[in-house]
Amino acid sequence: MSVDGNLFDVQNVSVVFQIGGLLGGVKLVAVNDVSFTLSREKAEIFTIAGESGSGKTTLSRLLLGDLHPTSGKVFFEGRDLSEFRSRAELKSFIKKVQPVFQNPFETFNPLRRVEAYLFDTAINFGVANNVKEAAMVVDHALQQVGLSLAEVSKRYPHELSGGQIQRISIARALIPRPRVILADEPVSMVDASLRMEIVNLFRTLRDEEKVSVIYITHDLATAYYISDRIAIMLRGNIVEAGPVEEVLERPMHPYSQLLKESVPEPEPEEKDAWVKHISLGVTEVNEYNQVGCKFAGRCPHVMDVCRQADPPNISVGPRTVKCYLYTEQAREAAGHPEMEEARK
Repeated sequence: MSVDGNLFDVQNVSVVFQIGGLLGGVKLVAVNDVSFTLSREKAEIFTIAGESGSGKTTLSRLLLGDLHPTSGKVFFEGRDLSEFRSRAELKSFIKKVQPVFQNPFETFNPLRRVEAYLFDTAINFGVANNVKEAAMVVDHALQQVGLSLAEVSKRYPHELSGGQIQRISIARALIPRPRVILADEPVSMVDASLRMEIVNLFRTLRDEEKVSVIYITHDLATAYYISDRIAIMLRGNIVEAGPVEEVLERPMHPYSQLLKESVPEPEPEEKDAWVKHISLGVTEVNEYNQVGCKFAGRCPHVMDVCRQADPPNISVGPRTVKCYLYTEQAREAAGHPEMEEARK
């Protein structure tokens, strides 16, 4: 059953890819039993953080309707995405959920002026009926990202900086007046001086335009700086999710605790202390195919059960943790000081 009060309602979604031939190949579980919601009541920035190969981009394709789950359901505004088949239904969905991609220069044809894309977007989505109306809509969207139509008019992509092109990509996404922007690694291709400019723009869109943002990244610093909630992915699993301050300041999953060691301690109530670029590590493909917890081979608290079956999702206050350390059985066995320390 879907929850009508949510924009997105992702229920126990898995995606399995067949790698190699049908007879000699292997199955790769790129997304494993993932669930989360995005409320329609209040705009928020929800971050999906993970290293390369963690499954976050596969998950983003599910949310955009580009890929169907092997099992589980993705609902948008109470409707199963797999039921959106007619052109009108798909167009309505695309209008409400707009992507912003990693490389802004791939969004635009280098031989076409950038404003042509913006005018087309305004007219094709019915936001404007003619070129004159489209000019007003486009200029308003550009002003929302700190630019104007006069600045970009008659210019080709190569005549603009990476930061300008990424802001134009965001402006294009704003033209249909979406409910959600799905931003997949939107700052990884821009330099540090522009990175904060773009993430601050997402906060402004949330606060002033009431647009929710699903922010997909490997950069924990910007994730902490702008997010309301965060989900940490490891080998296709969400291992910990909850309010960003809880998860990144007081992590509970051993993997999240390991990540925290690479992040500078923030000063009290000062998120600017996290603006240094902090990235997750390099994926280890073998962990995808191991039975049980994908972190068992590196976990200092590993138990026999961790290598036998996937851990359950445990609710601990405002967050969920996919870890046997927080099961009732582990609590009962807890004369173990390391386990008690991990739960603190």
